[in-house]
Amino acid sequence: MKIELKEISIKEVSEGYKNDDEEGVVGFKGKLNIRPKYQREFIYKDKQRDAVIETVRKNFPLNVMYWVKNEDGTFEVMDGQQRTISICEYIAGKFSLNFQYFHNLEENEKKQILNYKLMIYFCEGNDKEKLDWFKTINIAGEKLYDQELRNAIYTGTWLSDSKRYFSKSGCPAYSIANDYMNGSPIRQDYLETTIRWISKGKIEEYMAKHQHKPNANDLWLYFQSVISWIKAVFPNYRREMKGVDFGILYNEFKNKEFDSKKIEKEIVTLMQDEDVTKKSGIYPYILTRNEKYLNIRAFTDRQKREAYERQKGICPKCKKPFEIEEMEADHIKPWHEGGKTTAKNCQMLCKEDNRIKSGK
Repeated sequence: MKIELKEISIKEVSEGYKNDDEEGVVGFKGKLNIRPKYQREFIYKDKQRDAVIETVRKNFPLNVMYWVKNEDGTFEVMDGQQRTISICEYIAGKFSLNFQYFHNLEENEKKQILNYKLMIYFCEGNDKEKLDWFKTINIAGEKLYDQELRNAIYTGTWLSDSKRYFSKSGCPAYSIANDYMNGSPIRQDYLETTIRWISKGKIEEYMAKHQHKPNANDLWLYFQSVISWIKAVFPNYRREMKGVDFGILYNEFKNKEFDSKKIEKEIVTLMQDEDVTKKSGIYPYILTRNEKYLNIRAFTDRQKREAYERQKGICPKCKKPFEIEEMEADHIKPWHEGGKTTAKNCQMLCKEDNRIKSGK
């Protein structure tokens, strides 16, 4: 890959600056794509944005930036998007610093900012070389997430349409599912989760297959179906529902009929059960009946010792003696049959017998 260091003034970079949802973010007389499709949305907070302008006004050096040079003579920002947008937005009068907009400054102050030189590496190479370099320079600073890197590889018409639904502040996915989803749209969490659901974990394979499709209608319709199904099966919302892997449950149980009223009664009971230590696990448990989701409260060391002494170290199944370290605690009356995690309901089984019982 060919790399060349150049000095470009802020005046040159900000010339022809546009920030439009449809046309994207451009500068440098329209020749610089400031936010390529693989880049994240603008995430700087006011304090970070202001710090960039303070650095420029004090004539201190900013960290180097990286531009990719395309075959048609245009460029795209590989690293430095947040700083570039902060600078261009200030020049465009979109925000003030210390109650002064750019147009409020003295002429010599404006000139100092516009003449400030940005240190920029120009990079040329094939797609793989650019992507490898992109990963390398982003090891430091604002960490890129896995989905952001995937977006760099599988950029195309399908991804652009997907981001319209899943990757912007206040996007449609956020509007209908914020109560159920963890993470942030602009960090690609909504997009990554939805692709993981629909692809059953094969995210890269799914994105490669759909990369050049004209739209992401299938993904958006699938997502809406998941959310509608959640609301039908579990109509009473609780905060414990946020972050549950509902898409995985939808894939398995979408065609099964459920009595939502009966389910709600069981949820109420389980929410009050002190043995259930992971309340969010109630939802997958209701459908799968797998107790692992509930993290049933474990017996304490004191309860184990009490049961061991009561049994005189004898396993009640095989009738053989064992040291306490060779045994495991077990519910005499299973939890799902109403047995509680109490000393009275605790028995110590040898590891082999406990495995046999657990496997039944």
